Amino acid sequence: MAGQVTVAREDGTPLCERCALADRPATRAKGLLGRAGIASDEGVLLTPAPAIHTFFMRFPIDAVFVDRDMRVVGVASRLRPWRWARRPRARAVLELSAGESERRGVRIGERLSLSDRSGSTHDHEAKAA
Repeated sequence: MAGQVTVAREDGTPLCERCALADRPATRAKGLLGRAGIASDEGVLLTPAPAIHTFFMRFPIDAVFVDRDMRVVGVASRLRPWRWARRPRARAVLELSAGESERRGVRIGERLSLSDRSGSTHDHEAKAA
């Protein structure tokens, strides 16, 4: 992956503590493929990515779709292998462990932010698809 970030809510509460940033064609294509699962604090942020698929995956995931301002525009919960999902206006997708979006109370319209390992917050704009 291109790097690791933390994805947080506007109030600073972490949504994904160990999030791999997949912002290149090769890292987006690989995503979570080849893994047996992910921990509750792990995830992958695919950008740009208006849609995802779970072909060849071995476990279900949650997909949190965000727009170019990192506002949540949709959530696909417990997406099983061999499925696909998309949301209008989505420019990036945060893939989490199945059930995490519900457990953490992800809401449509909330704005997320990224910070790197040093704790520096980035006003990240999801790259246009």
